[in-house]
Amino acid sequence: MLVDTHLHIIDKSRLDYPWVSGEPALNRDFLYGEYARDALRSGITDVLHMEVDVAPQLISNEIDYVREQSGKPGSLVRGAISACRPEAPGFPEMLERALADPFVKGLRRILHTVSDDISQGALFRENVKRLSGTRLTFDICMFPRQQPLALALTELAPDVTFILDHCGVPDIKSGDFDAWKRGVSELAARPNLMAKISGIVAYADRETWTAETLRPYAEHVIDCFGWDRVVWGSDWPVCTLGGGLLAWVAATHAILEGCSNDERDSLFWKNADRLWKLGLAVER
Repeated sequence: MLVDTHLHIIDKSRLDYPWVSGEPALNRDFLYGEYARDALRSGITDVLHMEVDVAPQLISNEIDYVREQSGKPGSLVRGAISACRPEAPGFPEMLERALADPFVKGLRRILHTVSDDISQGALFRENVKRLSGTRLTFDICMFPRQQPLALALTELAPDVTFILDHCGVPDIKSGDFDAWKRGVSELAARPNLMAKISGIVAYADRETWTAETLRPYAEHVIDCFGWDRVVWGSDWPVCTLGGGLLAWVAATHAILEGCSNDERDSLFWKNADRLWKLGLAVER
C-alpha cells in the first residue's frame, strides 16, 4: 500500500484559487482523473486531499467538492485536510464543523506566502491551541527561514500533532543544505511534530536532479524524525514542476532501497493509517 497524503485538485470551473494567477505552470485545471491515471500506475492505493488555498469564503465548498470526488466509483480519496484561518474570529465555529465531519482529517493554514506576523498573532495562537485534545492534525508549510516560527507553533500546543510539509521546503536547487539541515534537526526534537516526505522534486533543478540529488534531504528527515514520525506525499500537481508524479514515486523507491519492509510500510501507509485512523489495516 502507498498512501498519498498530499494531493491537490485544481478545478477552476468550480472554485477560485487567487494564487494560481502568479504561477503560470499551475494556472490550469488539474483534475482528479489526470492524477488518478499516474497514481494507479505508480501503485498509490489511498489518498488524502490537501487544501489548495482557495478563496476563504469557499473553504467549505472545497471540502464538499473533494467529498464528491471521493464518492465516484473507484476513487482513491479517503479524506481531506481543510484550509482554515486561525487568525479570524470565526475559527471556533469552523473548527466545530470540522470536528463534526469525519471526512475532514486535519487543518492547514498556508504560512509561507503571508506575513510572518500572522502566525505570531494572539488570536491565531489561541485558536491553534483549540486543536488540543482533538483528532485533527495541523500541517505546517513554511520556508527554512521560518523554522523558528514553526518551532514556536509546536511549543505553543504540545498536545496538537503538527506535520511539517515537504521536508521543510529545502532549496535543493541552490544547494543551501546546511542551514536547512540544522533547522530540521531542531524541529525534530519536538515530539508532537511529524514530517512529510513529499514533493521535493519541485525544489530541485528539473533538468538535472536524480534520486541521489534528493537522497540527503529525505534521509536526513527520516534520520531525525524516525520511521514512526514520517508520512509520504506527492504534492501533485506542484511536483509536476520537477518531473511529475511517476518520477517522484520512482525516486522515493530508489532512496528507500535497502530499507526493511517494515520501515518502508511505516512511511508508505502505516503511520498515515494510525495518524488519521483510515482503517486501512482492517480493510486489507
